[in-house]
Amino acid sequence: MTTDTSKRATFHHMKDGTAGDWSIIAGEFAQFASTLPDRIMDHLRLLEGDCGGFPVDRLTHCLQTATLAHKDGRDEEYVVCALLHDIGDTLGTYNHADVAAVLLEPFVSDENHWMVKHHAIFQGYYFFHHLGMDRDMHRQFEGHPHYARTREFIERYDAPAFDPDAETYSLAFFEPALRRVLATPRKSLYRSVTEEPAA
Repeated sequence: MTTDTSKRATFHHMKDGTAGDWSIIAGEFAQFASTLPDRIMDHLRLLEGDCGGFPVDRLTHCLQTATLAHKDGRDEEYVVCALLHDIGDTLGTYNHADVAAVLLEPFVSDENHWMVKHHAIFQGYYFFHHLGMDRDMHRQFEGHPHYARTREFIERYDAPAFDPDAETYSLAFFEPALRRVLATPRKSLYRSVTEEPAA
């Protein structure tokens, strides 16, 4: 079996990498990074049909959360955070909020990132006591600048989004916004790799 190495680095240990090798890798990185929205869309579709005991499947819940935020006049970035807040359910069984927050962090404001990262603790107010946990765990963050924002996200958008009869916009409806928000990172160790060189 032959392998095409025309667009691959030649080193076997990173210490031996050349500028030419890393130029190849950077080019591949930029190409791959540009398709991140496609992969995010594919991963959202994995949530379809997976109810986990809830009244609606995980995709419907995400869509309903985003629908409520959109109808309430929230800005595009906030709505995309609402759409993706539970995308970590499939891989982050024990830390789904952290997974979503990590995916969003390069692209969103600090307050939206914090909201997504901590939403699992705040939503616990509605059910932790049924599981022998502290429903007031969220109070540890009282006084934090993003505390009220996160409580509002749960109360207005996340917690009510389990209604099989509620109006739910399609994934296609939110796709353009998702692509715009995920188009260019605001902060990333590798941000300069994907930026166009100055003319």
